[in-house]
Amino acid sequence: MRLPLFIARRYLFARKSHNVINVISAISAAGMAIGTAALILILSVYNGFDSLIKQNLGDLDPDLMLVDTNGAAKFIPDSLLCEELADDPRVESLCHTLEDNVFMVYGEKQSIARAKGVDDEYVNTGRLQAHVYEGVLQLHKGEIPMAVAGSGLARKMGIHPRFVDPVELYYPDRNAPLSVSNPTASARSGKVFPSGIMSISSDTDAELIIVPLQTMRELLGSKEGEVSGVEIRLSDNSRANIRRFKKDYASRCVMLDAFEQHPTLFRMMKYEKAAVFFILLFVVIIVAFNIYGSLSMLIIEKKEDIATLKAMGATDSLTHRIFLLEGWLISLCGLAAGLVAGILLALLQQHFGFVKMPGNFLVSAYPVVLKISDVLLTAAGVALTGLLIALLSSRFRAADTL
Repeated sequence: MRLPLFIARRYLFARKSHNVINVISAISAAGMAIGTAALILILSVYNGFDSLIKQNLGDLDPDLMLVDTNGAAKFIPDSLLCEELADDPRVESLCHTLEDNVFMVYGEKQSIARAKGVDDEYVNTGRLQAHVYEGVLQLHKGEIPMAVAGSGLARKMGIHPRFVDPVELYYPDRNAPLSVSNPTASARSGKVFPSGIMSISSDTDAELIIVPLQTMRELLGSKEGEVSGVEIRLSDNSRANIRRFKKDYASRCVMLDAFEQHPTLFRMMKYEKAAVFFILLFVVIIVAFNIYGSLSMLIIEKKEDIATLKAMGATDSLTHRIFLLEGWLISLCGLAAGLVAGILLALLQQHFGFVKMPGNFLVSAYPVVLKISDVLLTAAGVALTGLLIALLSSRFRAADTL
């Protein structure tokens, strides 16, 4: 392999008699570099948005959710287990929540909303406070129940913390007779006053309203102590610590981590990232076909060198390897330049945020998180693409010429 590699290096950097070969080789390497840098940058942007979504959801949803072992929507948790969890030094907070869809009326507007009843501990954790941009995070004003609505829901219903009109919530009463003329008479109802508007994510903001736990129990007609889940936040919420915590209590209860609470969302994000990677890799494959033209012209130019090598005893296999390595070196040069450019640009955007996001968002610049796994995956994909194109080019063109 040393002789073919030596000759391939000489062919790559030596001046050709036809300058167009140098131009095509440079274009091929530049195309591979741009494709590589684009892969790293776009994958890093996806990582940034994923991280932002996970952070926002983490402020709303817990590290672990204790649910009913039989899969019931509502249950009464084991009080001894809850006390033990609250006393566990790894637990930062323990919150009881009750969640269900309700019919909401505000003024003359109506909508279906997802109401989440929470206890005082949920508010005291303070993580949601950063997402309240209008009003305050407050669920009680004396004896008056208050509510915090998602920005999309508030905009659709015309809710504002400064308005004095209450939000009316309705939930079907299974024990009440159904009235066709007045359906609300067959439902339990409750009133809450808006205290704030929050922004988490577009889907959450469009449907969520947070209300006091006792108000939610009265609205649903639930038993005292009944919840839909017990939210557990850990002091160390690393994935390894969450797995260990779940394992410690696995025989006594069922706990759902963040991925199990939102399986569709996280699965969709993985599929989107994989789709973008393969689309950009396909673009790199198309660009890599420039190598075919470069090698074709180089093989034609080096016909005399090939004849000389064969006269000295070189085999067809040796000449094929020379041009295979020549084509691969072109792609590897582009890969190296693209890796340097992509990593450098990603790090600059990650730390300084030069490229700003248009409009009014939670972040001013495009979020970027550079991961070594994406760099290695990109390097492997582009290198393999360059090798396959060089293999096809050297085999077919050298076979035709020789």
